[in-house]
Amino acid sequence: MGLIVQKFGGSSVADAESIRRVAWIIAEAYSEGKNVVVVLSAQADTTDDLIAKAKELNPNPSMREMDVLLSTGEQASIALMAMALETLGLPVVSLTGWQVGMNTDSSYGSARIKGVSAERLKAELDRRRIVLVAGFQGINKFDDITTIGRGGSDTTAVALAVTLNAEICRIYTDVEGIFTGDPNKLPGAKKLDEITYDEMIELATLGAQVLHNRSVEMAKRYGVKMEVLSSLVRKPGTIVKGVTKMEHMKISGVAKDSDIARIALVGLKDEPGVAFKMFRVLANEKINIDIILQSIGRNNTNDISFTVSRSDMEKAVNVLEENKDIIGYTDISTTDKIAKVSIVGAGMMSSPGVAAMMFEALYDSKINIAMISTSEIKISVLVDENDADRSVAAIHAKFFGA
Repeated sequence: MGLIVQKFGGSSVADAESIRRVAWIIAEAYSEGKNVVVVLSAQADTTDDLIAKAKELNPNPSMREMDVLLSTGEQASIALMAMALETLGLPVVSLTGWQVGMNTDSSYGSARIKGVSAERLKAELDRRRIVLVAGFQGINKFDDITTIGRGGSDTTAVALAVTLNAEICRIYTDVEGIFTGDPNKLPGAKKLDEITYDEMIELATLGAQVLHNRSVEMAKRYGVKMEVLSSLVRKPGTIVKGVTKMEHMKISGVAKDSDIARIALVGLKDEPGVAFKMFRVLANEKINIDIILQSIGRNNTNDISFTVSRSDMEKAVNVLEENKDIIGYTDISTTDKIAKVSIVGAGMMSSPGVAAMMFEALYDSKINIAMISTSEIKISVLVDENDADRSVAAIHAKFFGA
């Protein structure tokens, strides 16, 4: 008997009508003779509401207690869905992360999954029950509740698909699949029939919010076939897999990330080890660095600019100022009035001129580029935040004609 994993996001279970709609989707899969495991997110806006309630009482609550609080959103979703399925006469059980043995490390707020024991889960499946699992959460070695980070229910679903050797992991959202751009902002955005893991990882990391990037990384590592599809419209979605059709389009999509800030250090000594010292102190504080640009200054000095998430900007500046004498720079400047716009596509490797087309689109729209970063399947540029949407539209029109 085959097994599938289904995951439904917050917008798919936002209210009673939505929950009933999803219940019928689950029931249909079960009626086909499949074992069904369903991962649910908290209802739309629930997590944000819980965060706001916490801030009312404590501006700086501990991450442990935040995880205890935020995990309740998913628990409400699975209980409500179980009730809906019960009205259809289906055998169902709801389980929290700790009940299914979702073991994580102790990085509260962004825990990493270490393994899934799944004894209870398998026992329930043997009884031919539909199993509803609270996404986004697990348990650490201290028996504390942990959360996997925003969007982590996708990763929960893939982890269960790996553990149970599922045929496919279906991620249901409020859009019909993966598009070449945000369909809510680009009327001409085209839905992709398929996309490679590597392309999807890049798009997810660069700002496309359809999938959690860690879920795709895990799917690639273990060869889990994924499909992104709509819970509102019953039609095939986008398959995420290792290899797509041989003749691949130049790029698969355009993404925007406004959650970034740029930091520049001026007057660094032009000698070995300076960059190491700088990025080491940032790494020690678990601050992720993205785009890096080094330029030649004057009098045997260099300037280095790099990007971090906006939430890390103040922390990064404080760390750098505390270590100014060790690093040896003369000045520091910052801005968070920027955005990163990127194109992604495995077809770039065999298609000369892709970068030129991107830069031409920005030139024609009179948009200035602050920094550039490239890889085999990605080109990213930094632009003024006020130019971000225009940049995405111009680039998308250049490659996709709309």
